[in-house]
Amino acid sequence: MAEAASVKDVFERHMPERLKSKPDLVTKINAVYQFNINGQDGGQWAVDCATPGGAVTAGTSGAAKCTVTCTDSDFLSIVNGKLNPQMAFMMGKLKIQGDMGLALKLAQLLG
Repeated sequence: MAEAASVKDVFERHMPERLKSKPDLVTKINAVYQFNINGQDGGQWAVDCATPGGAVTAGTSGAAKCTVTCTDSDFLSIVNGKLNPQMAFMMGKLKIQGDMGLALKLAQLLG
């Protein structure tokens, strides 16, 4: 898959394609993620793996079981494979709130 050009590109194009291409993973996760991306190109998105087929929406979700917070540049580096998510977490560049088990499953969805 081509590199994501922007954070918006990740949530509007890449993430919906991955949800569609990995229906078994969506079913297995069965939870909602909240992404809070800081920076000029950031924003807030919810990735809902609790609905059949999954869904990505702009904004926040009160149903999120796992919240991911990082900067726009670090998020793009993670999604494009230039920054290891575990290293980013340990370095404090990636913050996770909520279910850590879901955070680990997220790598399968993003990768």
